[in-house]
Amino acid sequence: MKIIIADKISPRGVDLLREIQGWNVIIPTAASLPSEIADADALVVRSATKVTAPLIEAAKRLRVIGRAGVGVDNVDVEAATHRGIVVMNTPGGNAVSVAEHTLALLLALARSVPQANTSIHGGKWEKSSLSGTELRGKTIGLIGLGRVGTEVARRASALEMKVLAFDPYVAPAAAREAEADLVSLDDLLRQSDVISLHSALTNTTEKMIDAAAIAKMKKGTRIVNCARGEMIDEVALAEALRSGQIAGAALDTFAQEPPKNSPLIGLPNVVATPHIAGSTAEAQEEVGIAIAQQVRDYLAEGVVRNAVNLPPMSPDQYRRLRPYLELGERLGSFIAQAAPSPAFSRVLIRYTGEPAELGSHVIRSAVLAGILNVVLDEKVNLVNSAELAAARGLVVEESTRRRERGFPNAVEVAIADGGRELSVEGFVGQDGAPRILALDGISVEVPLEGTLLVSRNLDVPGVIGRIGTELGNMGINVATFALGRRSPGGGAEALALVGLDGKIDASLVQRIRALPSVTDARLVHLPAAAQARAAS
Repeated sequence: MKIIIADKISPRGVDLLREIQGWNVIIPTAASLPSEIADADALVVRSATKVTAPLIEAAKRLRVIGRAGVGVDNVDVEAATHRGIVVMNTPGGNAVSVAEHTLALLLALARSVPQANTSIHGGKWEKSSLSGTELRGKTIGLIGLGRVGTEVARRASALEMKVLAFDPYVAPAAAREAEADLVSLDDLLRQSDVISLHSALTNTTEKMIDAAAIAKMKKGTRIVNCARGEMIDEVALAEALRSGQIAGAALDTFAQEPPKNSPLIGLPNVVATPHIAGSTAEAQEEVGIAIAQQVRDYLAEGVVRNAVNLPPMSPDQYRRLRPYLELGERLGSFIAQAAPSPAFSRVLIRYTGEPAELGSHVIRSAVLAGILNVVLDEKVNLVNSAELAAARGLVVEESTRRRERGFPNAVEVAIADGGRELSVEGFVGQDGAPRILALDGISVEVPLEGTLLVSRNLDVPGVIGRIGTELGNMGINVATFALGRRSPGGGAEALALVGLDGKIDASLVQRIRALPSVTDARLVHLPAAAQARAAS
């Protein structure tokens, strides 16, 4: 077995690979890498080496590429997938570092450490004006309870803080293990003395800390953000900091980095660092060891962890499955965004025809990846989606069926919470593009791509015209407009799936919901399918 380590990683990681008898670990120069990789079984990199399609093509025996770190921008994942090569990374390797930085920022904020330091270096002794506050007995609200949020919860508990958490995709048992109480977002905003962000950036979390959210908070709340700067409306936060509604903010991330024009820069009650929460020697050591362990376990035992692409399969299997994998992932993403509430507990997947024959377990993973990628920061994929779904308490049920008429090959995805169920069915068109076949049992066909307005209404005259007029008033061009209704005749439930061009302001949803006879409206954002296929 030949393993190439193209970039510097932890010596302990190198030793883990070298200790296996018969394994040959090579540390090449940049110039010798193309020749050395020809007969290599594994390639380990960090960020310096560019794993391009030509380099992958030269690697005739390569089975796995390990990236010591989270991002895989320097790896041509698509080229690796076509070759059946597993690409692994190390998500969560810096979770402790980010959690510790979160607490460091919070302590600095509570005790005015930056201001006190500046005062001392300026020759002053301002004891009375720099009085702080204890964290003991205070309530910290965590928005997101993934790897980092869990580490923060444990450390906050050690400081004798009460920990609340909002994360619809975490099971109550997992929250209890992290010593956190799961609550609604509104309850978290109202009850917390400190709010710390640890969620992924999605359509629903972008600017979730806005003026309306801040108004629900206690006067004097403190905010910490070591997640994504775009989750905060910086103008609204700046106004709240000046008014005293928010006592202070500690920020490691900004909407624009570096934050040249941020209204937060220069405010005396803001502590800021330049996106360094995960930058520690220990974190780099950990990811080096972690990737070595993952590569070793895969080569020795076939165990796959933290893969970012498809598991190894023959080119013919991949060719036949790929359209259904895209369909499954898009159906999952669609239903997660269209759901009335993210707090569903069951996912039901039904296969008809060829999808069941080719490999429903892989399509299931694609569906779960589509659902979880809506809310999680880390990249969810075919290999880790089932594990992450289980960790969040999602129950997955699968079934197959025969269709007597209509489309013989289809996938239906439903989510359920108690007695409520929302379902979407799709198929692969003759052009290879995924399409919706039905939503909640109502027949409606539309391409499963781009930005879709999903609206429900009473089946009465005038609704379609009002929706079109409202879109026109907002200057929004309609790409497609598909209609369906539950039963013939007026008064029953009807729905519209409207494909929209361009960037759509979130206020559109409220304006459509306000129209007479409209019962609900939601925006769903999907990639352009044609672009995705062209890239393959």
